[in-house]
Amino acid sequence: MELRDPPTLPHILLVEDDTISQAYFRAVLESLPARVDATATQACALARARATRYDLWLIDLSLPDGTGTELLAQLLDRWPQPPPALAHTAEAGPGPRAEALRAGFGDLLVKPVSSAGLAAAVRTALAAGVALPDWDNAAAAIALNHDPANVKALRRLFLDELPGAHAAVVDSARKGDAATLRARLHRLQASCGLVGAPRLADAVESLRRTPESQAALERFDHAARDLIR
Repeated sequence: MELRDPPTLPHILLVEDDTISQAYFRAVLESLPARVDATATQACALARARATRYDLWLIDLSLPDGTGTELLAQLLDRWPQPPPALAHTAEAGPGPRAEALRAGFGDLLVKPVSSAGLAAAVRTALAAGVALPDWDNAAAAIALNHDPANVKALRRLFLDELPGAHAAVVDSARKGDAATLRARLHRLQASCGLVGAPRLADAVESLRRTPESQAALERFDHAARDLIR
């Protein structure tokens, strides 16, 4: 029998100062499965993150020695190419969510969060952190009946239209024009599937789910610009 190396588990930094909540989060995360380093303060989290490249940061917005948004800003200074980050808080309402998304968190989980909800949010965030290729030739070939000429022609048209679509999405997102943003993203998502542009498609879906998120908008901007070059 061929022996294979065990799969590498995602490594998560959990920042939560309430001992019961920390134990609950750890149990759910480890059941995914995942490796979890749990800390209760900004200082401890920064010490951990200086030495370890994590696959996800899961951070409480309220900590004994500061806020989760302050912690995220310091982590982003340390890691210019950061992993996904999720915030969690016991405070419901639009204010904390908007603040978290502006700070760069991908989403905000409101406690108490169900085990299924926590697991789903973490899986989605981890998937978003996986590096996708700009082009998937196999997917495009399947979508266009395995005709290389069709793939080439449609990609040329896609790239001709992408600068205008990119500018329209960024403009509508910054203006908070939700209707225009949804329409533009819907058209782009369909086009990405046809031409086999998985990285941009993933960024489009992330922005569609969290249109208020500055991090999602930046992911979209970078993915589109890399194709436009």
